Amino acid sequence: MNSTLRALALLSVAFLLSGCDWTVMSPAGDIAVQQRDLIVLSTVLMLLIIVPVIFLTFFFAWKYRASNKEAEYAPDWHHSTRLELVIWSAPLAIILVLGTVTWIATHKLDPYRPLDRIDPNTPVPEGIEPLVVEVVALDWKWLFLYPEQGIATVNELAAPVNVPIQFKITSSSIMNSFFIPALAGQIYAMTGMETKLHAVINHEGVYKGFSANYSGDGFSHMNFNFHGMSQDGFDAWVAKVRAEGVAFGRDEYLELEKPSEREPVRYFTDVDPALYEAILNMCVAPGTMCMHEMLHIDRMGGGGVASRDNYARLRYDNRHANLPIEAQGATFPEAGRDARDTEPQGFQPRPVSPEDDTPQPTSESEIDEGTEPARRDQTPQSQGAPGKAGTDAEADRR
Repeated sequence: MNSTLRALALLSVAFLLSGCDWTVMSPAGDIAVQQRDLIVLSTVLMLLIIVPVIFLTFFFAWKYRASNKEAEYAPDWHHSTRLELVIWSAPLAIILVLGTVTWIATHKLDPYRPLDRIDPNTPVPEGIEPLVVEVVALDWKWLFLYPEQGIATVNELAAPVNVPIQFKITSSSIMNSFFIPALAGQIYAMTGMETKLHAVINHEGVYKGFSANYSGDGFSHMNFNFHGMSQDGFDAWVAKVRAEGVAFGRDEYLELEKPSEREPVRYFTDVDPALYEAILNMCVAPGTMCMHEMLHIDRMGGGGVASRDNYARLRYDNRHANLPIEAQGATFPEAGRDARDTEPQGFQPRPVSPEDDTPQPTSESEIDEGTEPARRDQTPQSQGAPGKAGTDAEADRR
């Protein structure tokens, strides 16, 4: 009976685990492989301490149980130099190894660091240039710009295998996180900032990419497919995008930038070569000042009185204020959707009558103990530092 229950338990666990996606532990890119190896090594090193501690916890509980009268009883025992050496030296050695491995991996796997190898046995050939992809996180879709190919896509990314890729990543508004588990670790996308990622895909296939940072109502559908292709397949994909794509300039970008959900794959060609820099510098819309212009003014000591004319050019946060679209990440009531629960939505202050000089608490229970509301005829009293009685009055007379 016990063996049957044990077998059913194992089958249940296997059934539950069959639905897990093991992409992180079975990646297709060299950077992700190195990150996987770091995870495995760190886990094994920590288990060298965790497993013996768990085992000894159960062992001692069993050996020194109350019913075991044969166990050694030593109420006056308090110290063992040998045990102290074992208890402290083993964790110290593991910490030293983990620290060394982490320090080396932190520099070796720096996402800003250009690749020095394609895989463990293949260094990057001399003279090869990486494929540049400019990534823009929008609400709620991904825009990929290929400056060398003059094309752009929405929610579809492709790259040839065994070719270094340089990602330049930014966001149009809310912070997001660019993550392709099979390729490399996640990298944040932030407005007005550029982050970078160097990676390579080593096997052909279709891999999932998504946003790993909550960014509003459409976050759940902010996904895309990453295609690892042969060089011929990638060239054919570029030709397909050029043939099916439409022209993409600043006006088209401003329309695409508006929040939308479940955006289908779209192709663009004849992309404005200065578009990404304008997105990064937050000056795509006509009449707005680019960040590098503002930084130059600050570096020169400011614009003085003349800078008043720049006020309208620097108002970025309300760029959608006059458009009939939902604010990014908006909730009830601004979103126009019903609240998901019956709890009060936000704080509703009690209206104050014109006769009240000071807003009063809505109930006596809200009045702090030892205090009372201000009266209309009460003269404000200054609250000075504590001191001897009469000191302030004597100082005023002097």
